[in-house]
Amino acid sequence: VDADRVWIKASHGVALSEVPRATSFCTHTIVQQGVFVVADARADERFAASPLVVAAPHARFYAGAPLVTPEGFALGTVCALDTAARALSPGQADALAALARHTVDQLQRRLESERRRLLLEVTNAIVTNLDLEGLMRATFEALRRAVPSDRSAVAIFRPETDSLRIFAFEARKQSAGFRVGVDLPRTDSTIHRVFDERRPLLRRDLAREQESDLERRLASEGVRSLCMVPLVVAGRSLGTLSVGSYTVGYFASAHLEALREVAQQVALAVANAQAYEEIAGLKARLHSENAYLREEISAEHNFEEIVGRSPALVAALRQVERVAPTDAAVLLTGETGTGKELFARAIHRRSARRDRALVKVNCGAIPPGLVESELFGHVKGAFTGAVQNRTGRFELADGGTLFLDEVSELPLDTQVKLLRVLQEQEFEPVGASRTVRVDVRVIAATNRPLEDAVAAGRFRADLMYRLNVFPIGVPPLRERRSDIPLLTSFLLAKLARKFSKPLERVSARTMELLDRYAWPGNVRELQNVVERAAILAQGPVIDFERELLLGRSPDKVASVEGTLEELERAHIFRTLEATGWVVEGPRGAADRLGLHPNTLRSRIKRLQLVRPPLDPQRTP
Repeated sequence: VDADRVWIKASHGVALSEVPRATSFCTHTIVQQGVFVVADARADERFAASPLVVAAPHARFYAGAPLVTPEGFALGTVCALDTAARALSPGQADALAALARHTVDQLQRRLESERRRLLLEVTNAIVTNLDLEGLMRATFEALRRAVPSDRSAVAIFRPETDSLRIFAFEARKQSAGFRVGVDLPRTDSTIHRVFDERRPLLRRDLAREQESDLERRLASEGVRSLCMVPLVVAGRSLGTLSVGSYTVGYFASAHLEALREVAQQVALAVANAQAYEEIAGLKARLHSENAYLREEISAEHNFEEIVGRSPALVAALRQVERVAPTDAAVLLTGETGTGKELFARAIHRRSARRDRALVKVNCGAIPPGLVESELFGHVKGAFTGAVQNRTGRFELADGGTLFLDEVSELPLDTQVKLLRVLQEQEFEPVGASRTVRVDVRVIAATNRPLEDAVAAGRFRADLMYRLNVFPIGVPPLRERRSDIPLLTSFLLAKLARKFSKPLERVSARTMELLDRYAWPGNVRELQNVVERAAILAQGPVIDFERELLLGRSPDKVASVEGTLEELERAHIFRTLEATGWVVEGPRGAADRLGLHPNTLRSRIKRLQLVRPPLDPQRTP
């Protein structure tokens, strides 16, 4: 039933879908709130002109019972018509009333199912928003479906001003006094009573139920019905959620219950969003103190223990992803301690050879006379000491990958044989007459430019070109300083497990030292520094002096003060002293510092380092 018509939603034997309200049987049934009977409609002037009487089905008898909810709201009627005048027995009246109650029960069950489905959809739409602006859009969308209204608002409590601020507002008409950003002080009793007492408010007619300035202002803007509920999480009030209508008596207890259920989800989402913003603010503040949180390592690429997200590192890792699926030879270049072996392992594990071995050879650690035997193997009696056959690294790596670290240290005669293996994929073990065929992918690494070794005659140009099919430069730590916090956290987590110590983070001052240091030894030096600090740590926070960066314990040195340039000068000077001022070569200062010899000479000149005169009394 609406203002003009009675809508026939379901029928049997009746072709009409609506009838005028003025001559409708059902209008009287709803008003009477009980079983309503018309024995002969033709004789009743109220219904003689009803379309159901004057046209098909030409009804004369009517009996109807209202569909009333337990809260007392009439939803419609269930009724029976007959083309002959008749009476209704008490048993039939009871049966009709029972049928009406059963219909209401079924409707309530269906509405409850719809309400649960809607609430689930509302929950999914609301709780997935972590920013308050997106949350409010989702909230109003949910309200339009769950509790249709003419206007709605969310007010959030602001402890700094002890007021409720309208955080979001939606209305079909413009509002002069209510808009986003307006503070509602505690003198406004209505909204603060809902907030403080955590109890809902329902107004069916604001024109007669005004108790505060807020309600009077709402009434002046045409609002007649108001429903307001608190936003409560774990016993803590966060604000209020309210809806309004320009129709008197629009909201009922069912609307209030639906609004409370929506408010529960909104409150949880608001709490989550506020916590998210608070955490974001705390992280920003803690960043200045360098209290770095442990993060998921290698979130995007999962490159084993290659930790970092700096642009230089990401660019190198993209090169790894491109070349790994191929069988192309790769030349890894970079300073000492940058992690070239980890890059080689990452390439192997992303290749089709991942199920076979990755065999590593440190070319600089093998005596020159044994390099060829190490790589290609030998037979018994091939040379003095060869008491049995030995399988070489190339044969061990058959079907897999061979990693030649410090490849620039290979002797020239070995380079010739290596070139043949790369070209023909075959070789003869030392002292053998048989040829061994292999399928090996070669990854080489060097911390010195091979071009310089070629120019100096220490390395074959044709071998360099064969190895340098796909070069990848591994960036030094000083070019990826933004990764130092991540690396430090990663290393601390490993050391905490290794030493069974509660190592959580480094102090802000220490992180600043780590960030400013030159790191000539790159990640390997950082690993050593962090391990020394972990051993000396007395608590969960790592804090140490500059001396620890130079490999000395603080209790052995009074103090080390000065600028970064002074520290660099001191470090290079000590290295030069330790190497007898030899700059270039396997045992020179440049190799120990991980620098190109020309770069070291340039720094010696810039820092004005001069070798002290020899002591004339020193015995040669």
